Order: sequence, then structure tokens, then C-alpha cells
Amino acid sequence: MAVRVSTSGSSLTQTAYERLRHDLLSGKLKPGERLKISELCSVMALNLSAVREALARLTAEGLVTAEPQRGFCAAPISMADLTDLTKVRIEIETLAIRRSILLGDIAWESSVLAAFHSMSRTQRLPVNIKPSESASWSAFHSAFHHALCAACDSPWLLRIRDMLFSQSERYRMLSGTITGNNRNIDDEHRSIMEAVLDRDSDRACALIADHFERTTHYLIEASSSKSAGGVPKISRRTGAAVASSVRKSPSKRKLKESHSEA
Repeated sequence: MAVRVSTSGSSLTQTAYERLRHDLLSGKLKPGERLKISELCSVMALNLSAVREALARLTAEGLVTAEPQRGFCAAPISMADLTDLTKVRIEIETLAIRRSILLGDIAWESSVLAAFHSMSRTQRLPVNIKPSESASWSAFHSAFHHALCAACDSPWLLRIRDMLFSQSERYRMLSGTITGNNRNIDDEHRSIMEAVLDRDSDRACALIADHFERTTHYLIEASSSKSAGGVPKISRRTGAAVASSVRKSPSKRKLKESHSEA
């Protein structure tokens, strides 16, 4: 995936930030890898100040960690972090979606429909193909989830939502998989879109929670099964406990009840 780099002399820091962020999200910079400023300056042909400021921004976003005497490292990954991330993401995303449904106008509805159409018409590569190799679909996928929340009137809520989405995408990229074998992700997205356009907040939120939890479950299984190719492996012991909690989640029970009442 090509990174569009700014050539403006006023934004060397932004250039460093965009390139480093891409490499972190795509997995080119591996979890826990030391980020030596001098080497990064050499590779990116940028000055020390720009790289240091970019790393500080990425530290604030949770993609980089800064440790005394060690400097900067790519943020580590863990089952505990992925589980917590999923729970918090559900809380924030559903708040934003509820506000969007409450405040969204016809133009917002049209943007949701258009984002879904673009995503559904874009070829998604098969299971076990790295998401980085399906960059077009990933971009439309991101745009669809963004559109669902776009009418929310809280900049802070949307800012946090965007940060959590990026963290989730990092796990998805690192896992080397897009979806599970028995999963129809297109139908999941369509159901979410229809619930949002029907202004059914409860159903939309139950569906989005189920969607996120399913993704976490498949990421756990995919990560646990990797033994080669440089894909980080996450502890199977922790993953089993998380996968179990995902399958028994309250949001899924609520979704099932919603189906039976329909």
C-alpha cells in the first residue's frame, strides 16, 4: 500500500508521522520492536526533530511506547489488550452510533448507503490473505464504519472512536486474516446498515457489538494458529478464555432475543 507523503516544507513532522503510523498499523514495524531515531531518520531521510515529534504523537495514540533508558518501541500486543480494546470500542462506538441515529439527516443516511455500496462492490480477497494485500477493501471498510458515526455531535467521542478503530485495525493486519471461514461479513455489514437507516438504535448497537466480538474471536483463533511468516503469535491460553467470553457475551444474547421477537 503506497503512502502518500507530503512534500510541503512546513510538515516534515506530518510526513514522519504518516509513514511511521502506516508501518505500525500494517505490521511492518513489529510489536515490541525498538524504534531507533537515528535509523528512522536515515531510512526516511528526515531530520531528528521531525521523527522525535512524530514518535511523541504516536505515543499519545498508544501505537508507540516510550521507556526511560530504552527510548521508543512499537506498542506490544496481548490478549488482555485486545479483549479490553474490544470492550471499550463497543462502548464508544455504540454511543457514537446512537448520537448519529438521533441527529443524522437525509444527507447522512445517503453517506451511509454510499459507503456500504462502495465497500460491497469492492473485491475482498479470500480468508488467510493479509489485509494489507486488500488495501482497497480495507479503505472502504474503514469509510463505512466512519460513516455510521459521522453524524455524532461530539468531536471528543469521534476522536476516541478513531483511535480505537486504528488500534483494532493493527490487530487485524497483524493477524494476517480478514474474516473467518463460516462468516458472512457482507451480511453483517448490511444488517448494521439497515438497522441504522431504520433508526433502530438498540438493534444497531447489538449488531455492531456482535460484529466486533466476532472479529475478536477470529483474530484470536488466527493469531493462535500462526507459527511462521513473521506473524506475531498471541498466547493460546489467554485466547481460549477470551474466545469463550466472546461466544457467551451479553450483546449476543440480546441480539438473539431481538431475532426471536422480530
